[in-house]
Amino acid sequence: MRLGGGLLVVLAAGAAGAGWWLLAGLVLAAIAAGVTARVPEPGDAQVDRVVVAVARLAEVTIYAIAFGAYVFPSHREPAAAGFAVVVTGAGFAGLKIPTIVVRIAGGLLLVAGLVLVALCVAVAPVSTVGGGLQTPDFAGVLVAAVVALPFLRPRGREGAGWRVLLLGAVAVLAAFAALYQLGAVRLGLSLTSLRDLLSAADADSLQPLLTVVAVVATVVPALAAGAEVRERAGVPGLAGIAVAAVAAYFLPALPVLVVAGLVTVIELLLGVRARRYSESRE
Repeated sequence: MRLGGGLLVVLAAGAAGAGWWLLAGLVLAAIAAGVTARVPEPGDAQVDRVVVAVARLAEVTIYAIAFGAYVFPSHREPAAAGFAVVVTGAGFAGLKIPTIVVRIAGGLLLVAGLVLVALCVAVAPVSTVGGGLQTPDFAGVLVAAVVALPFLRPRGREGAGWRVLLLGAVAVLAAFAALYQLGAVRLGLSLTSLRDLLSAADADSLQPLLTVVAVVATVVPALAAGAEVRERAGVPGLAGIAVAAVAAYFLPALPVLVVAGLVTVIELLLGVRARRYSESRE
């Protein structure tokens, strides 16, 4: 579910910086997610709690921006801010979606993504300018990997390796289909370039379906993130939700994605420290 919400904006942001090398960035992010799949959660120290809460709030901000852009494009900013307050606040208050519903929704999102990939590959791509493979931009590849990492990390440790493999494969397939159909330049032009993707694939009739996908792919993980913010930060997490709403209103997606990726890296390092501390006490 988190990957679906992230891909709504990650593909455009990554293509803008890395072009076709976005694929390399996604592979690098998947490798990093796989290697760290069994890293435990950070401990209960204050700094650990704050870092985890900031990581989840950064992800919430991304979901809010994606929701506003895809569902209410004419009122993106207020819709994004309202999403952060209402949806994440509901998760903070304890609202949960049953696990079976989450799994069914995740399966449907996967099917929808595969259908989109099939459409993009089956239809001849539009003419693109300057969208071919360029000299590797290592900085762009690294940024693409960083912004994708938070959405490729699996929740939970059971079967984490297989889930990372699946998530990475889906992300790479979706990116390849989008790049093939639109080219790197056009894909990176707009936050909502996936709507252009449907138009290019002669699938404008599926635009309402994309709106539904955007709602499901952002609401479900934002609720879960709100619950984790409450668990980690307690009452001060409410101030964090307010900050996320302000960020969703004023900031573009790319800087928020970079913050989310960097804080995820710090979260992983704290998890490694927690594991070493636990092993040293045994």
